[in-house]
Amino acid sequence: MTTPQDLDRTPLVHRLARWAELYPGDRAYTYMDYGDDPAGVAVDITWGELDARARATAAALRDVTAAGERAAILAPQNLDYVVAFLGCMYARVIAVPLFSPDLPGHADRLQAVYDDAEPACVITTTPSLGHVEDFLNTNTLPRPKQILAVDTLDTSRTWEDEPIEADDLAYLQYTSGSTRVPAGVMVTHGNIAVNAEQCWGTFDGIPRVSTGVNWLPLFHDMGLVTAVALPLAYASPAVLMDPVAFIMRPTRWLELLSKQSHAFTCAPNFAYEYLSTKVSDEEKAGLDLSGVQVFMNGAETIREDTLTRYLDAYRPHGLRPEVQVPAYGLAEATVYVCSSSRYKIPTVHAFDRDALGAGRAVPVDRDHERATVMVGCGTPYGQHLAIADPETGRRLPDGQVGEIWIHGPNVTAGYWNRPAETAATFGGVLSGDRGDLPEGPWLRSGDLGVWYDGELYVTGRIKDLVIIDGRNHYPQDIEHTAYHAHEGVRRELVAAFAVPGEETENLVVVAERNRRVPIRRLDPDEIAAAVRGAVNHHHDVRVHDFVLIEPGGLPRTSSGKVSRTACRAAYLNGALPVTVIEDE
Repeated sequence: MTTPQDLDRTPLVHRLARWAELYPGDRAYTYMDYGDDPAGVAVDITWGELDARARATAAALRDVTAAGERAAILAPQNLDYVVAFLGCMYARVIAVPLFSPDLPGHADRLQAVYDDAEPACVITTTPSLGHVEDFLNTNTLPRPKQILAVDTLDTSRTWEDEPIEADDLAYLQYTSGSTRVPAGVMVTHGNIAVNAEQCWGTFDGIPRVSTGVNWLPLFHDMGLVTAVALPLAYASPAVLMDPVAFIMRPTRWLELLSKQSHAFTCAPNFAYEYLSTKVSDEEKAGLDLSGVQVFMNGAETIREDTLTRYLDAYRPHGLRPEVQVPAYGLAEATVYVCSSSRYKIPTVHAFDRDALGAGRAVPVDRDHERATVMVGCGTPYGQHLAIADPETGRRLPDGQVGEIWIHGPNVTAGYWNRPAETAATFGGVLSGDRGDLPEGPWLRSGDLGVWYDGELYVTGRIKDLVIIDGRNHYPQDIEHTAYHAHEGVRRELVAAFAVPGEETENLVVVAERNRRVPIRRLDPDEIAAAVRGAVNHHHDVRVHDFVLIEPGGLPRTSSGKVSRTACRAAYLNGALPVTVIEDE
């Protein structure tokens, strides 16, 4: 068993320097550019070229930026982004991984994060330079000392290494804001190094052979660690693509994976759901997924029916059931916490819904009327995990629901400029029968889970719990019921939350209409009745209000997850785009 003490905290740029010396001509990263050619154009960079460009970026950064100051990366997702990030690491400038200001739908988040980080420098690219200037001028933000276009820097400039300690801050990873205003998680050089190694150990990769293929945003925690850090840890090649290219044609991801003999990748549940139901047989033709060792599924609720549909859809194309790897993680732990093994078929259990609400995991038959089917997220690698009473900090025995606590070298240094929140979230003290677990400090995840039969099952977030008449209801269970209740509800795009009532909280369900059903065929009253009936039958709770809204109307986080908090605020403010069907 790998212990936290076994992991290597060597900063990743030290490894980059080593690969540049040992394997200067080996391909490091490939960016697939679909901007002008729908078939994609491969743009490669070797370890030697990457190291030289990162060092030149470090030299340019330090012309006017001091070590310990922040540099915001406002650039599109391509090789320049990777160069900018690693250049910050060399210069000991704290990176703030963000995105080009022309990315639609995230202007408010970008301004809030920029204000909070107070960057001394902005790193961008020539095509995004105008968007950056407009962003700074429109929002009357403080001018940075320097705006660097990383694609135009003099690559002949050199950089003499400075001492970098594992505990030095490497970057600020801003949370997605699904339950609160984004906060800057302080990730150290040691944190990201060991988290990459933890992922690698789980994946059981082959150095210089195993290839990462990713489309996740590089400003998102899972994207940054799995697409950039994980390959860098063991000199393995990586293939990157822009998230928009995936959204426009999702099979591009699988086509790139089909070209690899030993590959790993990861995505949220919605991506697998989409590929299971929306891809034609013609688009699947020619795919060969037999070389994919890991399809990690994380960042949101993992559905058994999604795993089943994905396997059924792609088993004829080489997909093996065990390579679907359910996982759990969070930015405060860098990203990765635990997952199932790539050598084992995912574990699924059915639990009594009412008992779960009361804090106990009681197994039942899958066809039981009150069954909730849950997918296991495996075991931690190189870190400790405990289930604790969120009020007392007492370690709970197996089978009892509590807060998920984490302790290990991947647990980050806290929140940027938020000492009170840092103390509350990162200073957990474990009490009761701890066994061989340390007393502290523990990261309090804010997530509820249960340890059952040797695996972690994540049941939801504490702040998202719907509590009505003293009973706990998990919103994801209600949402799952709602989008299966009627074809007029768009799959996976439902938000369930509570609002204050006179005597108890009231349940509200907001759902996007299914654009595949012609609007003239939709009867909002019929849909509402179906959802109310299904929720009442399966959860024994009354829906106080059901709101059908237009496609794309549910507020989302920067990583694409539905934000229940923002949806609740929009509901209370009357700001949801309610579907209105005009009488003929």
